[in-house]
Amino acid sequence: MIAVVGQPGAWSTERLADALRAAGAEALVVDLAACALRLPEPGVWHEGRRLDAEAVVVKKIGDTAGGWTVRERLHILRHWEASGVPVWSAPNRLEVAVDRYRMTVELVRAGLPVPETVITEDVHEAVASVERFGTAVLKPLFTSKGRGMVRLDSALDVRRILESHRAENADPFYLQRFVKHPGRDLGVAVLDGRCLGAYWRIAGDGQWMTTVLSGGRYAPADPPAEALALAERAARHFGLLFTGVDLIEVDDGFTVLEVSAFGGFRGLLDGCGVDAAPRLADAVLARCRTASAR
Repeated sequence: MIAVVGQPGAWSTERLADALRAAGAEALVVDLAACALRLPEPGVWHEGRRLDAEAVVVKKIGDTAGGWTVRERLHILRHWEASGVPVWSAPNRLEVAVDRYRMTVELVRAGLPVPETVITEDVHEAVASVERFGTAVLKPLFTSKGRGMVRLDSALDVRRILESHRAENADPFYLQRFVKHPGRDLGVAVLDGRCLGAYWRIAGDGQWMTTVLSGGRYAPADPPAEALALAERAARHFGLLFTGVDLIEVDDGFTVLEVSAFGGFRGLLDGCGVDAAPRLADAVLARCRTASAR
């Protein structure tokens, strides 16, 4: 049995589980919020019984807005892995990518281009950074699809906005220089280090964000080879089985905005007609065969 960690009933989770079943595997959707550890026993318990899984593939770990939820659920995956069950992508790799702070630091360590970014607990430094950037984006550390992002202009009362943010959040300020773009950014889906396809996210009228939640839409993309190579390089550095790499056009090429811990299916399918679910299912089953042959 392959455990598909995700959200029961969610489109992408169920699509992956169905793809595994279509390939001949038994698949069970597992919500980590419904799981427990019974230490010091090995394994993971779900609805009163220990899950007898051959392998685990992680599609989602639930709402990641709160960092404590991320840490708790990654601990479950780590214990599962330590019990001898392979987990893909590996929990230590997911941990690096799911935290925007760590993800950006890791991109820089790998020598990959990123927008100018300031991360600080000091409100004075944060205000000065917005003044220096002219326009900045304040980003939460544990969200995706643009949730919670705020565009800050130096003409605003930035200190008041930041102090209000501080009162509601324990995280440091993550501020990134706003990159002027031609109304779009690029998503590249990467499976096992190789590009599956690329798509544009086109911003809605009057919107600075390109996400579907802010009115954006997907469109086919045929980006230059150097953009795809950049995305593959980023994905391979993070060591994720399946991921989405977000790039944005700048004067001299592309820069990396983000590497997703849990790559999405929708942009690839709607943007360029590529169904990632069966491709990912095949990759998981190939890894299962390799693991069982050892």
